[in-house]
Amino acid sequence: MKRIPAKLIRQIFVILLILFMGSLIFKEMLPYLTGVLGAVTIYILFKKWMVYLVKTRKWNASLAASLIMFLSFVGILLPLAGIIWMLSNKIGRAANNSEQVVKAFKEQLSSVEHYLGFDIASKIDTGAITGWVSTNLQNVVGGTFNAFIAIGLMYFMLYYMLTNRRALRESLTEYIPLDKDNLKEVGTEVQAMVRSNAIGIPLVALAQGIIALIGFLIFGVSEPFFWFVIVTIGSMIPFVGTLVGILPVFLISLSSGDVFQAWGILIYGFVVVGTTDNIIRLYVLKKLDDVHPLITLIGVIVGVPIFGFIGLIFGPLLISLFMALVRIYRREYGDQETEIDAEKL
Repeated sequence: MKRIPAKLIRQIFVILLILFMGSLIFKEMLPYLTGVLGAVTIYILFKKWMVYLVKTRKWNASLAASLIMFLSFVGILLPLAGIIWMLSNKIGRAANNSEQVVKAFKEQLSSVEHYLGFDIASKIDTGAITGWVSTNLQNVVGGTFNAFIAIGLMYFMLYYMLTNRRALRESLTEYIPLDKDNLKEVGTEVQAMVRSNAIGIPLVALAQGIIALIGFLIFGVSEPFFWFVIVTIGSMIPFVGTLVGILPVFLISLSSGDVFQAWGILIYGFVVVGTTDNIIRLYVLKKLDDVHPLITLIGVIVGVPIFGFIGLIFGPLLISLFMALVRIYRREYGDQETEIDAEKL
C-alpha cells in the first residue's frame, strides 16, 4: 500500500489550520466588516487625490491623509448619519401606522373585487404584514454601538492605507496566492466596481429622488423630504426602485381620501420618474463602468444581509469578484482541449 507523502500531509494540515483560524477571525470581525469595506471604498475613491497632494503638491502624507479623512467624514458620513437620524424618528410612527395602511389598502382592494369577481382582500393577513413591517423597520436603526466601532476601525485602517500605499501593495502581492497578472485583473475589477457602485448608483438614485421630490411638492404630499430619502434609497435597488417610495405615498393618500393626490403621484412616479430613471442611468453609468442589472440585484440580495447598508455597494462587488475568480481559475487550470472544443461549437 502506497503511503501518503509527509510533505503533503503537512501541507494539508497547514491549509486546514489557516482555514480554521481565518474562519474564527472572520466570524468575530463580521459585525465590523462594514468598517473594513468602508475604508477600502474611501481609499479607492480618494487614492488619486492622495497621490496628487503628496507627489504633486508636496504635502506631508499624514496631513494629506487627515484632509481626505475629514472630507470623507463631512461629505459621506454626516449625510448618512442625517439620513439614519431622520429615518429613526419615523420608525415608530411608521410601525404604528402600518396596520392602518394595510387596512386601507384592503378596503380599496375590496372595491376592485366587485369588478374582478375574486376574493383577494380576505387572503391578506393584516397582523402578519404589520408584524413583518415593524420588525424590519426596527432592524434598520439597530446596531448603534457596532456602528461606532466600525467607523473607528474604518478611519484607523484608512489612515494606514493612505500613508502606507507601497507597503499595502507589497503585502497584497506577498500574501494573496495569485500571480501579478491575475492580481492586477482582480484589482482592476475591484476599482471599476467600487467606482461604479459608490459613485454612479448613488448619483442616479439622488437624481431620481430629486425628480420624485418635485412631484411630491407639486401634489402637496406631506413630509416630502422624508419620502425623497425613501425614493433615493429605493432607487439603488434594481427592479424595485422608486416603487418603495411611490406606492406607500399612493396608499397613504388614498386612505386619507385624497384620490387626486394619490393617483397623480402614482402616474407621475411611473411616467416621469420611471422614464427619467432610464435616461439618467444610461447617461451616468455609461460614463463610468456599466454594471449588469442582474449582478446588481443579486449583489444587493446577498450584500445587504451580510454588510448592512453598504452592501448596496459591496454586494455587487462580491458577485463580480466571484465571477472574476472563476475566470482566473478557468484560465489557469481549465482543460485547454475543452476550451478549444467549446470554441468550435
